[in-house]
Amino acid sequence: MTFDVLIIGGGAAGLSCALVLGSARNRDYVADKSIGIITHQKGSHLQNALFNNVLGLEPGTTGSSILKSGKSQLNNLYPHVRQLHNEKVRRIKEEGVLYQVETNRNMYLARIVVVAAGYTNLLTIKGLENYIEPHPRAAVEKNRIWLKNQDHLIKNGLYVAGTLAGWRSQFAMASGSGAHVATDILTLWNNGQHTKVHDKIKP
Repeated sequence: MTFDVLIIGGGAAGLSCALVLGSARNRDYVADKSIGIITHQKGSHLQNALFNNVLGLEPGTTGSSILKSGKSQLNNLYPHVRQLHNEKVRRIKEEGVLYQVETNRNMYLARIVVVAAGYTNLLTIKGLENYIEPHPRAAVEKNRIWLKNQDHLIKNGLYVAGTLAGWRSQFAMASGSGAHVATDILTLWNNGQHTKVHDKIKP
């Protein structure tokens, strides 16, 4: 299967990216686009997170509950975004103008790939080795990494979002990074005209 965008990672950055892209479904330049997300969450730092300092979240909200509700929110609001469960990415390889994404179960092609995995040095996705460097905003002794990028773009068609993009591990930052990438992709699809997606209460 070929996706216009395939997001790797079902944490804060990946789900935020998918939600923003999904919410643009009524735009003419998005109508024919195929969007997918590999919702692997085992490596997400949200697994043991507790939130008392995030605007809009009820104090005491757990990261594990967000991981679960986030997938449900995406499915309920934007079911056209295909969620690929129980798959872990093994390799990303360029195939002409496309990227081949190999998981433990399947092989996919994508015009754009967004890598939104965690920032630990345990990252095992082959094909990304040349972009891995020590994380610029984490303590050296923690052995955190980032994928070297310019404003989330690693190279043409390959983006990174969240802590792996070089941001600190704050929930709001990771979510915002994913949304940022989504709006960059929407802008690309909109022939370079800057775009964003808002829902509004109608009078």
